[in-house]
Amino acid sequence: SGHFISYESDKCECLHGHNYRAAVAVEAPLDNNHYVFDFIALKKIARSLTDELDHKMMLPQGNDLIRVSTGERQVTVNFKDREWQFPKEDCLMLPIANTTAELLARYLGQRILKELETRHNFHPSVLSVEVEESFGQAATYTWTK
Repeated sequence: SGHFISYESDKCECLHGHNYRAAVAVEAPLDNNHYVFDFIALKKIARSLTDELDHKMMLPQGNDLIRVSTGERQVTVNFKDREWQFPKEDCLMLPIANTTAELLARYLGQRILKELETRHNFHPSVLSVEVEESFGQAATYTWTK
């Protein structure tokens, strides 16, 4: 997936991409089957959400410095005097302030938590999502009940 971030209130990275990896962990008491939650179901949820991000230009909707305008066929992105244009179908607008690993992990974590609760009536005690941009460069979001 492609992205760039703004930082230090006035700077912006160059456009680049990563082969992201995500890891999900849940904690809860053991159920009647003697496990916390079905790994296969958890993997399906995580896979469906990460597939949404795959091969997309990830753009933040809540960034005060990066302006994103969606047209009929293209998305235009501005930061100060810089401008990028992308085909609309290649973009994913995210309800986050920046496409950092930290905020991507939180975004995925909150969506996974909602899926677990609504689709499986599962309420973990702890949910952790790690998003790794490259080897050794990762951020973790942890939600605790």
